[in-house]
Amino acid sequence: MTFKITNDDVQAFQADYEKQPLNQVLERAVTKNGIRNASFDWHAQADNDPHFSIDLSTGEVSDQKQSGRCWMFAALNTMRHEMQAKFNLPENFELSQSYQFFWDKFEKANYFYKNVINTAELPHDDRKVAWLMTTPQQDGGQWDMLCALIEKYGVVPQSAMPETYNSSKSREINEVLNNQLRHDAVILRKLVNDYGVEDERINQTRKEMLNRVYRMLAMSFGEPVQSFDFEYRTKKDHEFHREANLTPQTFFKKYVGWNLDDYISIIQAPTADKKYHQTYTIEMLGNVVGGRPIKHLNLPMDEFKALAIKQLKGGESVWFGSNVSKYSETKLGLMALNTYNYEALFNTELKMSKADALDYGESMMNHAMVLTGVDLVNDQPTKWKVENSWGNKVGTKGYFVMSDEWMDEYCYQIVINKKYLSDELKAAQAQEPQVLAPWDPMGTLA
Repeated sequence: MTFKITNDDVQAFQADYEKQPLNQVLERAVTKNGIRNASFDWHAQADNDPHFSIDLSTGEVSDQKQSGRCWMFAALNTMRHEMQAKFNLPENFELSQSYQFFWDKFEKANYFYKNVINTAELPHDDRKVAWLMTTPQQDGGQWDMLCALIEKYGVVPQSAMPETYNSSKSREINEVLNNQLRHDAVILRKLVNDYGVEDERINQTRKEMLNRVYRMLAMSFGEPVQSFDFEYRTKKDHEFHREANLTPQTFFKKYVGWNLDDYISIIQAPTADKKYHQTYTIEMLGNVVGGRPIKHLNLPMDEFKALAIKQLKGGESVWFGSNVSKYSETKLGLMALNTYNYEALFNTELKMSKADALDYGESMMNHAMVLTGVDLVNDQPTKWKVENSWGNKVGTKGYFVMSDEWMDEYCYQIVINKKYLSDELKAAQAQEPQVLAPWDPMGTLA
């Protein structure tokens, strides 16, 4: 059998295209307006108006700008929601994302060095080594990674460590830092192969490399604050408050006050290699060496959504991860399966099961946001309110609407307080996790 495209094949395709007059009409529409505009279905907007039976008050939307810190913004936003209500903070209050960004990149550099040392005896084209070198570090992350940072470094208000050029626009620091890390990987691999992994020269070299990384990050983000004064004026009665000489750890304990062990990651991965009610972790994925490891509990979609609804009913917003690239209209703030009708436009079939989309690379988690509401009809969800981190000029002042069907297909992770789990689910979550390969889709960083 030959797979060469012949002239006869091309002529047959041309004849088939030209015999259908509608193709010329669609060609003009698509070439002029683009695929998305030509396939947009206004019914999706009509079906998903921004009104919800459960709607938490969560203040102004933040803006991650030109950086991949959505997971960080979403997590810190879930914390600030409770702080705003408890301390009567103004609606524009934010926790410092730049502070977490600094420590995340610093810790990721060390995590990378550890993985390089541990794989140094493998050939450079081994799949694990190649995976490490593809992206030594990046902006993205997962819930457990932020918990590991907070447990070690605490949090600070944005007033104590504001945004900088490089925190808001991270391409340049990522380019230079990844260059540095790959450069260092060459040296570390050679040292291990020359002297063995236990040789003290390797650890000393690692520390010298981390010193350079610290310098690069401090110049880019500013050196992390160690103590600060917290000043604010309350939203309702405009009373002024000041607390002096707080550390990031004491600020977290007093003003956030969460027991991070109470919050766990739930995933929705219907692939054949992942059983439901089983926990999973991902090899070589993390940021803080010795810190909180990645751990997911896989659940069916009905249980997944029921937990999110239970937490919203309890007055707590929900961190979640999804593939925001799919059937999402940014300006309108709309995520619905009928937003764009590509199949009708091209007279084709594109539908894949959620499992196949994960297994074949068609979909994976790429963005984290916050659920702040849900519309229930006969106690069943029809649409969800989403707090994004793309500023207030998109959606409804930065808030998006997600259809329930879209959640079924493209949501992969939520973070739930363990108090909302049944005893059976608590027991399932307590299991030792099975280890997934570094490139597993459930290891994708939001």
